[in-house]
Amino acid sequence: MTDVRQESLASLLGGRGGALDASLPPLAFVAGWLLFGHSIGAGAVIAVLCGVAIGVFRLVRGEKPRAVLLSVLLVVAAALVALYTGRVEDFFLIQLLSNVASALAWAGSIAVRWPFLGLVVGTLLGQKTRWRRDPALLRAYSVASWAWVGQYVLRVAIFTPLWLDAQVFWLATLRVALSWPLQIVCILVSGWLLKRALPNGHPGFRHPRVPESTARSAD
Repeated sequence: MTDVRQESLASLLGGRGGALDASLPPLAFVAGWLLFGHSIGAGAVIAVLCGVAIGVFRLVRGEKPRAVLLSVLLVVAAALVALYTGRVEDFFLIQLLSNVASALAWAGSIAVRWPFLGLVVGTLLGQKTRWRRDPALLRAYSVASWAWVGQYVLRVAIFTPLWLDAQVFWLATLRVALSWPLQIVCILVSGWLLKRALPNGHPGFRHPRVPESTARSAD
């Protein structure tokens, strides 16, 4: 009986915490922009302060400083883009472009048979790339990775017309709706796809089936 469970995959890939944190600075930006007479500068300052406060909280909680610093720098970069262009909607431009890049990268990883889902889960489980020597697991990770491609494509399809039409309020609102709720759905769907794609009797993604000759040569 396989041990591939949606809950176990969700526990490995994380939940709403990081995604929720990432959605708060955009809300702070729009709130500051509205409260201070449509001032991009005020919105930028409030967004950065929000990002720094979240970063401090995450550090206290024991998260890696590098990941925290990256999240703060992304908020600063988004604020600088909006300040440089003078267009409030451009605060969301980096996020939009990152989703385009992520969709292409995940699809490309599937095409070259190095699906990112396998790389992430394999690294978290300490398997390195042993999962690639299991044809069934390689195929299952490829199938399940399409859920992540779909997540990014959906965001791009929704955010692009809103950005083009400068719908700042909806950009911020849907940033929340399409962050942790969508990520949780994506994790659950990819876990279900992974389970469905593995053949009956497979021990699960925690236990790759590696041929003995291959395993010996890799040691």
